[in-house]
Amino acid sequence: MLTEEQLMGLLSDMESDRVERTASEKDTDKFCQAICAFANDLPNHRIPGYLLVGVNDNGSLSGLNVTDQVLLRLGAIRSDGNVLPQPVMSVAKFKLQGGDVAVVEVQPSDMPPVRYKGTIWVRIGPRKGTAHEQDERVLTEKRVARAHTFDVLPFPEANLADLSIRLFSEYRAQVVAPEVIEANHRAIEEQLASLRLFDLSRKCPTTTGILLFGNNPRYFLPGAYVQFLRFPGTSMTDMPVDQVELSGDIRTVLDGLRDKFRACNQVGMNPGKEFQDQLLPDYPEWAVRELLHNAVIHRDYQSNTPIRFYWFSDRIEIQNPGGLYGEVTPETIMSRNSYRNPVMAEALKAMGYINRFGFGIQQAQKLLKENGNPSAEFSFEDRVVAVTIRRRTP
Repeated sequence: MLTEEQLMGLLSDMESDRVERTASEKDTDKFCQAICAFANDLPNHRIPGYLLVGVNDNGSLSGLNVTDQVLLRLGAIRSDGNVLPQPVMSVAKFKLQGGDVAVVEVQPSDMPPVRYKGTIWVRIGPRKGTAHEQDERVLTEKRVARAHTFDVLPFPEANLADLSIRLFSEYRAQVVAPEVIEANHRAIEEQLASLRLFDLSRKCPTTTGILLFGNNPRYFLPGAYVQFLRFPGTSMTDMPVDQVELSGDIRTVLDGLRDKFRACNQVGMNPGKEFQDQLLPDYPEWAVRELLHNAVIHRDYQSNTPIRFYWFSDRIEIQNPGGLYGEVTPETIMSRNSYRNPVMAEALKAMGYINRFGFGIQQAQKLLKENGNPSAEFSFEDRVVAVTIRRRTP
């Protein structure tokens, strides 16, 4: 974060394209558009941009009182799912003579283009605006050059014919603003590339493109499926009463798991106060789904091992190949989140399978407690993350 001396310099630099000033503390759309534009870094400065809240257009202070609520609202922009991929940003408060200033420092994204509610915003000199097609091509080329994660790497063994364009069109309608789609005259390859699903230089889908919209993802990624087994007792030595391998595009897999869960999850009567009995399931659906979706997002797709979903008479076990990733350790798994597959995470958020970034495990634990289940238990060994969810006992 910049120093107070550097902030004073930014206040007086009226021509900089790295600064956005606003007197209002409530214009969330303006905040998000500015953060999106700085993250895209179209001029390729490779240094942060700054949103200054509490500053008039002429650089003078507006006399704003920056409260903790203002800082929390600004900080929440990172994870609320409207600016995607998630921006790298920090928020600080400066008390100056004449008023407070809330400063949002935004780092250039390694995965442009970044969108706010489906629209790409960029800096054009000292002002911001929406990107045109050439701007988007430039941003896509920058992302290819900086790609670090497996899910955005090209998959040269596949080609456009291996993708379902129907599924992509449905997805695009969810993540791209309607007016942008209506004005779009680009080839389908360029439309896919703008969402990090196709590599124009290699003329092939990315890993995420195959997982989201592949006609047969398992052909290219043998471990891209979920093995579901249901046992009548508490041991794997029992013969399964139900088993299936769920594969296909990601929506088919997740919707198939949802249907399996609902078919197996029993609902019992729980005595309530004043003769008002409650109907409670063995497992709260969204708690289990949060943990399953977490496994899909964080698994290692280079592994040939599937996600394993085992249903016993007293518990559910989910085993996820790949181990912990990034900053996450066994001690910090409840409080930190590093995405092995950030584009996959973005897609599941857009499809409605997850609600917020970085809160899946906490939300699952909360729902388990409310339903009367013990907290989920995690174990880590042999590059596998396993979670055990105990059945609710009446």
